Amino acid sequence: MSTATTPRPLTFPPHITTRIERPDAASLEHLGRFGSASIHEAQGRRGAVDSRIKPVDHSMRFSGSAFTVVGGVRDNLMLQVAIHYAQAGDVILVSAGELGQAGTFGDVLANAAKAKGIAAVVTDSGVRDTASLRELGLPVFSGSVSITGTVKETLGPINQPLVFGGQLVYPGDAVVGDADGVVIVRRDEIDQVAALSEAREDHESELIELYKAGRTTIDLCNLHDVLRAKGLTTDIDDIDPDHGLGARP
Repeated sequence: MSTATTPRPLTFPPHITTRIERPDAASLEHLGRFGSASIHEAQGRRGAVDSRIKPVDHSMRFSGSAFTVVGGVRDNLMLQVAIHYAQAGDVILVSAGELGQAGTFGDVLANAAKAKGIAAVVTDSGVRDTASLRELGLPVFSGSVSITGTVKETLGPINQPLVFGGQLVYPGDAVVGDADGVVIVRRDEIDQVAALSEAREDHESELIELYKAGRTTIDLCNLHDVLRAKGLTTDIDDIDPDHGLGARP
């Protein structure tokens, strides 16, 4: 009797894709110096992940390469698989059906991720063991905190494009997170967006110094003509035709 087995048909695409193109580490580090809001604004107000995705600890921040995962509802099987396949510097980004009432990630898995040098874990589902997560220091961002347990039942794709928090994310895109939220930057735009973010933050620093020196929001933001065109009125118009705005610079 033959002992040969029938080959299992290949899944296409496979459940797990390991060969993805990651950004240059120096480029990711440079981008990660800037705030998520600055990056969002600098790239034309693109890339902002749904604002309900927040850090477990507001002191947490990260930048890294997107390692995308689709998990089942109340199911963390593929998250555990992703920790095995991810590389140092990756951000494990888990779309799990946006079900907040599920503790899909906690201190045990966080230690596994930390030991591999994973940059962060970001999920639209829930996490638990938050005190331990804060102590460990691994950046963890989630849609909620929940103690509800999960199962390990459902296969799903790893490193395929997905929609996460309203943003289309490709494996290898840059992901940056801080106290304000999470932003996505296309892999081939990282250096350009970093340069624009740096210019934006330098300009904002200059504005702050001008405010400290006595300049006003009206003149630095060029609001004189805008407000007049909109028909602004005040209770001092009878004595000040400039509506208290001050002289136009």
